[in-house]
Order: sequence, then structure tokens, then C-alpha cells
Amino acid sequence: MKRTLFLLLLAPLLVHAVKIKDISNIIGVRDNQLIGYGLIVGLNKTGDGTTSKFTLQTISNMLQTMNVKLDPKDIKSKNVAAVMVTATMPPFSRQGDKIDVIVSSIGDAKSIEGGTLLMTPLKGVDGRIYALAQGSVTIGGRNGRGAGSLNHATAGRIPGGALVEQEIPFNLYGQKQATLSLKESNFQNAINIQNILNRYYKERVAVAVDSRTIRLKKPDSLSMVEFLAAVGELSIDYKAKQRIVIDERTGTVVSGVEVEVEPVMITHGDITIKIEERKALPALKKGSASLNMGSNLQLQPNQHALVVKPGAATVANLARSLKKLGATPKDVISILEAMKNAGAIHADLQII
Repeated sequence: MKRTLFLLLLAPLLVHAVKIKDISNIIGVRDNQLIGYGLIVGLNKTGDGTTSKFTLQTISNMLQTMNVKLDPKDIKSKNVAAVMVTATMPPFSRQGDKIDVIVSSIGDAKSIEGGTLLMTPLKGVDGRIYALAQGSVTIGGRNGRGAGSLNHATAGRIPGGALVEQEIPFNLYGQKQATLSLKESNFQNAINIQNILNRYYKERVAVAVDSRTIRLKKPDSLSMVEFLAAVGELSIDYKAKQRIVIDERTGTVVSGVEVEVEPVMITHGDITIKIEERKALPALKKGSASLNMGSNLQLQPNQHALVVKPGAATVANLARSLKKLGATPKDVISILEAMKNAGAIHADLQII
């Protein structure tokens, strides 16, 4: 049966007021990624088997440091698993600070649940050791849900499992200049930040050098820390970059309520979507549907029809209506991709 979906295009674009600190980063003030290789012990015969030769060699090497010499070929234990250990070191971390770590099996272990990570050095991209990780592995979820099921228990966390051993020096206080980097490139947003800062301080403290970079010069009366704190709290009229995210497996569609769909007509299988700029629609026939932002979507009894009041055509309402009409996740993805290619949708489309 042919199904037709009618929508009206009336939604305006929205501009939001946001704080500068929420849409920008300070260059030089950032997280640092750390990585290491280690062993998890104490597993109940769910560790790496004899096919993971690197695990057996690592066990042998570790035992040698404790004056126990053993050929890797003689090791038969399944209570040990080799893992990669990763962590994020926040900016201005100091010696003794604790950070969370993620452990992920790289062998053929069935589960690392209940294991203990042995002391593992965590290195930065420069090869230096910045933290040491050790502790009991936690895996969320049980009874086949999430990472706790046996089929998904090859990764876990150790909250506060790493101690910072070496700091990354950065003298922010002594700086006279700083640079803001916008999280999303936009010339107008960069200019808005420049203008509001210069008006607020009544001097030229900010210069937008491109679509995402603003150079700052602190006033003489403030320290750099005070200046950046004040800059971050100022608000600007901000137009966010529109984005649509689709989970291909579940069919979940995430988009802003203001993402419009322009007039277009698309046929996909037995579904026809027609979006028009009009104030009212004629009476709907069986198998057709119309859409209204904020309306309650209802199916008429004994009919494959979706009837709502006239309103605005947005991606959010389109996705809901397609689901009501029985469209599969693949159908939704194909339709949105076709609309994007036809120029009816001006938002970035991301499929995960």
C-alpha cells in the first residue's frame, strides 16, 4: 500500500545565548592522552589462553624481575590477561592527583571481571611516564546487560586508578596573551566574541583572526587567570551548527528541534514524502499523513494513516512520523540522506 507523508514548512531558525567558555577552548589548556600496557591477574580461568603468546612472555618477564625464572612455554595459567590501559590527564594535573583509567583486553580473554591490574606505567605521546595505574577492575551491568555480560566483559574501568607522577608544565599566570579556539568554525561567532569583549573592557583586548581563532590581550589591571575567568562568563548570541545523528543499529535519530526540512518530494519504496509551503491541507485520504510541530501524533483506527494538525516540517517531527508509518532504521537513513543530497536539509548528517 502506498503511504504518503505531508508536512508544512513554518519553523524559524533559533539563536541561543551561550557563555563563551561553553563554545571555546583556551589553546594550551587541554587534556593529555596516556597509554600503557599491563597485566590483569586474579581472573577465574577467564584470562588469555596459550594462543596469546605475548601474554605468556609478559608473565615470564614480570616473574624474572622477582627472581623467578620461567620459560613462557611452561606457563599454563588462564588467570591472567594482557590489557591496554588508557587515561586522560586533565590540564594542570599535579603530582599525587588521581585519574580514572580504562582497561581493554588485547588477547583472547573471555572476561576481565574481578581482576586486578598490576602497576602499569602510563606514557604520553613523547614517551615519558606521567602516571602509574593499578587497582581492581570494575565492570558495569550484570545479567547480560551492558559491559557486565560475559560477551562484553573484556573492558572495564578503575576509578581513580592512576596516580600522576609527572606534571606537564604550563605557566598560564605569567602570560600576557592567550588564544581562544572555537569548538565549531563560524566567522560570525568569532566576530561576536571579539565585539562583546572589546565593548565590555572598552579597549581592544580581542581580535578575531579567522573563523575559529580569537587572540586575547589581558588588561593591565587583571591577571591572566582573572581575565580568562571573566571572559568565559560573558554570553554571546550564538548560532550552533546544526547536526543530525542517527544510530544505524537502533534507528535512534537525534537532532535539534529547529532543524528544518525545506520543500521537497521524495519517494522511497512505498513511502512518499511531500513537503509544501502552505497554510492548510485538504482532507487527508487513507494512507496519508500530515505533521505539526508539537502536535500529538495519532493513528486513525483501522487505517494506515497518520493524522495531525498542520505545522512545521522539522527533522525531529519527520523521524517521528516515519516511525509511525512503520519505516525501518534503514528507511529513515536513506530518506534523510536523500533529502540532504537534494538540498532540503542544511544540517550535517552523521551516521554512527
